[in-house]
Amino acid sequence: MIILVHPEIPQNTGNIARTCVVTNTPLTLVRPLGFSLSSKYMKRAALDYWTKLDLRVVDSLEEVLRPPFYFFSSKATRPYTEIAFEKEAQLIFGSETAGLPAVLWQKWESHFYTIPMVKGERSLNLSNAAAIVLYELLRQQSFEQLH
Repeated sequence: MIILVHPEIPQNTGNIARTCVVTNTPLTLVRPLGFSLSSKYMKRAALDYWTKLDLRVVDSLEEVLRPPFYFFSSKATRPYTEIAFEKEAQLIFGSETAGLPAVLWQKWESHFYTIPMVKGERSLNLSNAAAIVLYELLRQQSFEQLH
């Protein structure tokens, strides 16, 4: 499952939705959202995939957070490649501008990972980051959920 905490850009969420559909991966969005799910930008980004998406929208991360879970941030130090993903892993990403709330860092710092990149650059695009990590999880499981 991919979980987006307070996503702000509809095109990123739409692209992640498409990735979720083609990989049979549920998507959860944690309010507040920076857009309407019925916006033209969301519909354009997700195209006809939107109706095929296993989507859940919740008011708080605590409603859905279940082990095993992993947070991804450009501020973390351990690379995502150190994770031995379990089948029902939750992959959690923060908003495009604010990242993940500090309270999550304080509570679960040992669950934070990063995607390595050149020093001094801010971050990868959210939809690219989600795809990179999701496909690593799928690769480790021999792409079982795609058969």
